Amino acid sequence: MAHFLTRPQRQYGFIMLTLDVLEEISLAAKPWGQIAVAASFLIPNYNLPLTRTEIVFEGAEHLPDDEPVIFAMNHTDRFNYWPFQYRLWRSHSQYTTTWVKGKYYNNKWLRSFMIKTNNLAVPSRGYLITADAATILGHPPQSQTYRILRDAIDARQTDLRPLRERAAEQGVLSELVPILDTPRDMLGLDFRPHDQNYLEAMIELFSKMMERFVALNEQALGLGLHILVFPEGTRSIQLQQGKPGLAQMALRMNTTVVPVGCNGSDRIYPGDNPVAKGGRVVYRIGEPLTPTGELAPFQIDEHFTPFTHEAEERYGDRFHPMTELIMDRINALLDPRHQRTEGDSTAVQGTRRFL
Repeated sequence: MAHFLTRPQRQYGFIMLTLDVLEEISLAAKPWGQIAVAASFLIPNYNLPLTRTEIVFEGAEHLPDDEPVIFAMNHTDRFNYWPFQYRLWRSHSQYTTTWVKGKYYNNKWLRSFMIKTNNLAVPSRGYLITADAATILGHPPQSQTYRILRDAIDARQTDLRPLRERAAEQGVLSELVPILDTPRDMLGLDFRPHDQNYLEAMIELFSKMMERFVALNEQALGLGLHILVFPEGTRSIQLQQGKPGLAQMALRMNTTVVPVGCNGSDRIYPGDNPVAKGGRVVYRIGEPLTPTGELAPFQIDEHFTPFTHEAEERYGDRFHPMTELIMDRINALLDPRHQRTEGDSTAVQGTRRFL
């Protein structure tokens, strides 16, 4: 079915990640997009005298020789996976597919770049709620509106009345009503409020998009690609709490996880400019966590669908401890300035982080 763009979506100035886009993605065992970017842009950037970049792999003996793995890395800046991918290619002839935020597919040119360089957009619940609301409102929803919707979806609530009551109490009912009641193309799902309410539709959309996302990850491993994941789910100079998505995917696919600590990339890439300033970045590669080794206590013998409420309710007691183990291993590979600390977070905050 041909899907339309709502007028507010056009006014907001970008095209969202949709189910249709995920369905059209196909990965390559030898991603020529990655090679082209590295050869034409990164080689001169990293080797010019004024921007010379030293990329150090400590623990390179822990890199896999004959099997694809999931690399779990801290996310200090927008581009801290580029030097890692570059060194994997130049020194080891290995390639990756990287989990990135859905917002990087909100621009046609950037979307094309992401697909050609083997990046996979993660359709998180937060992104879907925020992006869909923006198509109606013309801007991201207020934090109160987002929280009302997110809490209801996380609780698998299907009654809209409590949402309207809560929105009225918090003074955001006028913003919530069009989100709940406007017929539209909901990021690839035909939404008709008289046939299916907003909460039911959003749960269905998330399920369909995640089913496709899981299939793409299975395709990546089948092609021999490593999967690179930032389990924090956001950028932060200091390590933050990890999200359980990586653990769920690793358990679903019975895959080894290799922790990686990235140190110093934020000084090479201090802002949004993809041109490296030069300097030294150190990737400490930890000992692999294998399904038959340290990950054995978390293994699940039966088939399950990652990222679903059912999986989280049934196996959360495995997902969360495994995530903590992975984050502890990453933390041990970091310089003190990147390690976890108590107090203020340096992570990106607010609904605009999704767009």
